[in-house]
Amino acid sequence: MSASVRPAWVVLVSIALLAGCSGQEAAPAPTAPRAGVALPPSPAVLDYQLGAAYPPPAGVTLVARDSTASPAPGVHNVCYVNGFQTQPQDRELWLTRRGHLVLKDSGGEPVIDPEWPDELLVDTSSPSNRDELARLVGESITRCADRGFQSVEIDNLDSYSRSGDRLTAEHNLAFAALLSARAHDRGLPIGQKNSAEISRRAHDEVGFDFAVTEECHAFNECSTYTDVYGAHVMDVEYTDNLRGTFAGACADPATPRTTTLRDRGLVGPENPDHVFQHC
Repeated sequence: MSASVRPAWVVLVSIALLAGCSGQEAAPAPTAPRAGVALPPSPAVLDYQLGAAYPPPAGVTLVARDSTASPAPGVHNVCYVNGFQTQPQDRELWLTRRGHLVLKDSGGEPVIDPEWPDELLVDTSSPSNRDELARLVGESITRCADRGFQSVEIDNLDSYSRSGDRLTAEHNLAFAALLSARAHDRGLPIGQKNSAEISRRAHDEVGFDFAVTEECHAFNECSTYTDVYGAHVMDVEYTDNLRGTFAGACADPATPRTTTLRDRGLVGPENPDHVFQHC
């Protein structure tokens, strides 16, 4: 897929509306869903099952699972794809067979995510790299569609912020546009994952249809997503980093109605560390 081809539905927005007499810029209204794209239900009861796939509890209407898992029956399933970093189990594969696609530091060492040191950042800085990466990551998107997932979320859009200035938001947005086209070609709406500060560009330039956030209440940035995606934002808060209580998070009008509390490890219900609550 060529990096120079943009989907016909891409709209570039460059003019902000000015608020009446205040002289300040008004926030744009949330963008309506794209024609022909069936978005995840909202509001919904979300179970975020990336660490372990298990039968969803009663009342759950929306489940997110890894692309290597099978979708849960009877609910809308979002397929997780780590688009901008490598999965821990694939580390050696990337280092030995795809090393030219792994971002390197000035000493030639792979750049890692400091919070997830088993994950390597992929190098989106050139068109040729982006094309090759899009073919590889696109295989996961195709697998999602073939297995019956109804949506896909692409993780680590914000990897440029961990790259030591070797990557830029523009590099990652250009790569994301290729993944967005791949998802739409397979009939899947695609979700932005994190990177609140570039949400408007992620929607308008890339074609993201909805957003999946982690800890937007904890970091006080939920409205940055909802200003763009409206009700089509799903948030996961974690027990080890709550701002106040989860009840307080749910009561906050800025918190998306589709918000779930999970344990950081996303373990299954047979594990004593398992936590699952929802607003």
